[in-house]
Amino acid sequence: MASIKIMSAGAVKAMVAALGAEFERASGHTLDLNFGTAGSLRERIKSGEKADLIVLSESAIAELAKLGLVDAASVTDLGRTVTGVVVREGAPRPDISTPEAFKQALRNAASVAYTDPKAGGSGGIMFAGLLQKIGLADEVNAKAVLCKGGFDVSTTVAEGRAALGTTFISEALPVKGLTVVGPLPGDLHNANTYTAALGAGSASAEAARAFLRKLTDPAGRARWSAAGLEPAFS
Repeated sequence: MASIKIMSAGAVKAMVAALGAEFERASGHTLDLNFGTAGSLRERIKSGEKADLIVLSESAIAELAKLGLVDAASVTDLGRTVTGVVVREGAPRPDISTPEAFKQALRNAASVAYTDPKAGGSGGIMFAGLLQKIGLADEVNAKAVLCKGGFDVSTTVAEGRAALGTTFISEALPVKGLTVVGPLPGDLHNANTYTAALGAGSASAEAARAFLRKLTDPAGRARWSAAGLEPAFS
């Protein structure tokens, strides 16, 4: 039986971990799960680290494919998630129904948690750019709680260390004590597709391919949806 090294972005962690446990029991293979931000994992792979299956943002996988670091023929879209707004369970739900309402919610919040763009998280990079776009970068960053990733954003808000947070909804749903207010409104709406590919030269390619089939089994589509990820496979 094979040991399969997986490098995966946090946005799909819930499904990779849950389906991985089922795959291990059914196949006898073992998974070496490594989760992090898409940017940090991409850089580790570009620096020479090897993995059998890599799950990152669509753009990161495309970059690795161009560099020959993943098997381009194996590239498979898994799911699409959107950026949402979260508050602690029981806290008042801010009005985010329009871009102007969301901007006011950011102004009103005592503190705002999001992923530190320097950590390489897709959501943090996007949100930092959005703050520049709407002219609130200085105001929000003066009270920002910068986090290591989306799960950290979610736990920071759930534990009351920030009043409001933004992260991919798929990273917020598994966290207890948190309320997902909704997705970013109007033209601020942001979605990201997460994509898998076999690592170039994988020593456990067939086993990794079998796990990829498990991830994209049509019977699991409803579970992906429940985890906040619109399935990108049929």
